[in-house]
Amino acid sequence: MAKTYKQLMEEARREIPEWTPEQVEKVLSNGGGYKVLDVREKEEYRDGHLPGAVSVPRGFLDMRVEEEVPDKSTPLILYCAGGTRSMLAGRTLRELGYTDVVSMQGGYGAWKGAGHNWVQDFQFTPEQLKRYDRHFILPEVGEKGQAKLLQSKVLLIGAGGLGSPAAYYLAAAGVGTLGIVDNDVVDMSNLQRQIIHNNDRVGMSKVESARKTINDLNPDIKVIGYETRVSSENILDIIKGYDVVLDGCDNFPTRYLVNDACVMAGIPNVHGSIFQFEGQASVFYPHRGPCYRCLFPEPPPPGAAPSCQEAGVLGVLPGLVGCVQALEAMKLILGVGKPLIGRMVYFDTLSMELRIHKLRKDPKCPVCGEHPTVTELIDYEEFCGLRTAGADAAHP
Repeated sequence: MAKTYKQLMEEARREIPEWTPEQVEKVLSNGGGYKVLDVREKEEYRDGHLPGAVSVPRGFLDMRVEEEVPDKSTPLILYCAGGTRSMLAGRTLRELGYTDVVSMQGGYGAWKGAGHNWVQDFQFTPEQLKRYDRHFILPEVGEKGQAKLLQSKVLLIGAGGLGSPAAYYLAAAGVGTLGIVDNDVVDMSNLQRQIIHNNDRVGMSKVESARKTINDLNPDIKVIGYETRVSSENILDIIKGYDVVLDGCDNFPTRYLVNDACVMAGIPNVHGSIFQFEGQASVFYPHRGPCYRCLFPEPPPPGAAPSCQEAGVLGVLPGLVGCVQALEAMKLILGVGKPLIGRMVYFDTLSMELRIHKLRKDPKCPVCGEHPTVTELIDYEEFCGLRTAGADAAHP
């Protein structure tokens, strides 16, 4: 026989204890080990909630609660807006096998009205709620993760083959601030791989071209341009305040300079490099893994390694590597997954082989080792024979 709403509420009150906001506040402040679940709708949760409360709307409770609370003996405090939905949700949890469940009397309204502490999360605009909807669905990202992305800052060294796809996808994902370092202009020969530029931009500054593409794609993103060549004199000032540096350069002087600066500043460096049909990517994170110099202590002698201009590069290859770099930067920001720290992924596009090499931190590394010998930044143009060639130190 079907039960009325009144009967369901009466049964729930007999089964589920109710605590006043004062009782809840006392238990939480004493570290009682209770997990707090907010069973209101997402829109209500966004407007404000108890500190540390996890949003599990009642309509999704049956499907999601075991993900949030796998141990059914965990003490739970439920609340809604006024105390009714949390009471019914508590009854549902009892049926699912949760043994220690209480409902907060009067709900969030009573809690806030009594002057207890509450918090409000990042406030998304209606457009952002639509734009990042697919991220919100992912448990590893969700609204908190998307807020992290929007509040993060990534610096891209170069707006060329690697920087183009990386910047494009970081912007699409909602990384709020993108710094772009490049003092070159768009050339027709770039367009075979540098997808952030187009025919109409030939002759335009690459920084300005990238800014226009990013703004057209996602107006949320703030682009900070640096139309300069990085050097030992300016790089520490440029990278200051960024969460991640994404190295998309194509020459050894810049690569070593970026590595050394990131080690000294303690900023993770997402590395990528390409040659003809082959590419590689890694994450050099100071104090958590090796740096680039752990692999290659010194730059190669002049002429030992031809540039892409000299050797050529398959146009799609930097797209693959740049996307991996963007992915690794996002993982670092979100704190999810297993970043490529201490590992390097290697692509051979002709054979379509993908290998991952383990990297070891060198205790004798001249920059990040136990007794570093490189304690000041060095410009390596002379060493690598590039100054006389007029190479651009941020020209992927």
